[in-house]
Amino acid sequence: MSSSRTARERVRAELTSEITDIARRHLATEGAGGLSLRAVAREMGMVSSAIYRYFPSRDDLLTALIIDGYNALGETVENADATCPPGDHTGRWLAVCHAVRDWALAHPHEYALLYGSPVPGYQAPQDTVAAAIRDTVVYGRIISDAHQAGALNPPDIHPPVPASFGEDAARVRSIIPDVPDDVIVRALIAWTGLFGWLNFELFGQFNNTIIDRGPAFDHAMRCSAAMLGLPSRQGEGA
Repeated sequence: MSSSRTARERVRAELTSEITDIARRHLATEGAGGLSLRAVAREMGMVSSAIYRYFPSRDDLLTALIIDGYNALGETVENADATCPPGDHTGRWLAVCHAVRDWALAHPHEYALLYGSPVPGYQAPQDTVAAAIRDTVVYGRIISDAHQAGALNPPDIHPPVPASFGEDAARVRSIIPDVPDDVIVRALIAWTGLFGWLNFELFGQFNNTIIDRGPAFDHAMRCSAAMLGLPSRQGEGA
């Protein structure tokens, strides 16, 4: 590879990074629906035609931001899981939940891009899938590991899983392998509950209602752990 090509690639990477950094700032003021390549180019001092060499359309820029956001969240979750002993399944679950919340609170506009209202006219391409499931893969591994270790002892409070759920459960097993249908149902309830809580928190539904949100969130995630059948940690009630 020639040195001139390497230099061009370095400049391209730097400009691409600058474009996405500015675009993330615009998410905070304009929202995803108002994101404009022309506005980003203006802030960079570029002519509009130049920015299209890096992102041919607004949708290409949105896709890059979405992939970056999912990867950032996925890496955060992976690192949180890695801080816990593999056999501490409850600790891993709580660490992951808090990591997702901490990231969401620190990056509310990127979280909204990933988990808020769909952007009108935008259809996410298949390119986003691998990044989008990074956090879910970690979560699935925690549940699968706990099940294989015999650590799940859920309360008998749920009705039988409907037979029609079998095909859906088979698809979910690509992420939560080697677990029965009832474990998959509980896992889905807990995981969607995590993001439901965060959506209420970040999008204002808890305003003037839940004030001390950190402890409330922690308690809710511990309740989810109990529903999953994860063991109580030392110092907690059974």
